[in-house]
Amino acid sequence: MSPSRLICLALSVLLITMAAGLVADETPPKPLHMVGDHWTAWDPPTSLPDDTEVYIVQRGDTLWDLAGQFYGDPYLWPQLWERNSYILDAHWIYPGDPLVVGVEVTPVEDVLSPDDGDAADQGQGDDSLGLDSTATPPMQLGSESDIYCSGFIGPIDQAFDFEIIGSEYSGSSYDDPLRAGYGSSEGYIMDLSLGDIVYVSGGREAGLMPGSVFTVVETKGIVKHPISKETIGEHYRYNGRVRILSAQDTTAIGEISHSCHPISVGAVLMPFTPEPVPLARYSGMIGLNDPVTEEALTDAPIIVLSDAGVLSLGQGHVVYIDRGAEDVSPGDLFTIYRPTPSEIPPLIIGELAVLSVGETTAVAKILDSRQVVHVGDRLSPRAD
Repeated sequence: MSPSRLICLALSVLLITMAAGLVADETPPKPLHMVGDHWTAWDPPTSLPDDTEVYIVQRGDTLWDLAGQFYGDPYLWPQLWERNSYILDAHWIYPGDPLVVGVEVTPVEDVLSPDDGDAADQGQGDDSLGLDSTATPPMQLGSESDIYCSGFIGPIDQAFDFEIIGSEYSGSSYDDPLRAGYGSSEGYIMDLSLGDIVYVSGGREAGLMPGSVFTVVETKGIVKHPISKETIGEHYRYNGRVRILSAQDTTAIGEISHSCHPISVGAVLMPFTPEPVPLARYSGMIGLNDPVTEEALTDAPIIVLSDAGVLSLGQGHVVYIDRGAEDVSPGDLFTIYRPTPSEIPPLIIGELAVLSVGETTAVAKILDSRQVVHVGDRLSPRAD
């Protein structure tokens, strides 16, 4: 065999080996145990809220295929997996296990314990579960950048464990004024971005390890409530992420792995927490002929801050509302209203969706707007 053929054969074997590493582990999870009338490796829920939309896994199903069926896009399978956290390995789902695929339909007890000997028909089609196969498929309500490049409103002067104490350019003699610190004696680059190396306070002694990922946070100022004028807290913006490359005793070296806004020496770090982009069925603006009453907006959620300080808001803008985890959840839909100074009903301004929830506030995205949206506009839960 010629050398060139040997090289091609070796490359083929290498590619096949690499591809095999992308295939799911062929060894199924163990041990299996009986749940109801089927065997599974997981501990699926046996009861769910009455309005939960459930699908019973059938032989041959995959999360990829089911995401295409219910969400209209197989690439949304991570969102389907996230809704069913009892599944510990996405490659293995078991016939008979219930999958939460949406809202508004059949109690899971009715699905898991059908009457009149209908067990053989479980999950064979949307009609057998009461699912509306003609309903608008759930859509992503935003993007990852809407969540990871926004921020949160937290306590004033909130403490953070780590900060960026230097960069690979610290102390260097940079001649390029576009990259140098504009006369800074330390020679810091003011605007660090993707791929730049940074030095982090704390090291092994503080628990830092290679591979740890942190969100870069910048303080943006005090936030006051637009109606009551009381101080809500402080706005902390997410500027990007840093991945730790190596850790020394008291310091660590990291790389900027994601950049939303310019990053500076002195920025603080908080542990990065992945958040899925929420899904919901959204059919567009509600009609204008049935607005809520002014009394219904008395204690309504309010838009308290816009991302980047934008004054005239509209479709696609990210905002903050004055409700937290006790009152709202990712995926909640709200209609935006503006009270009027007369007996005219409140004006319907637009629609927004909650993307990420904190303790006392939440990040939301405007999905539609009929007029310019302002900080101070009120919200009412979407009534479909």
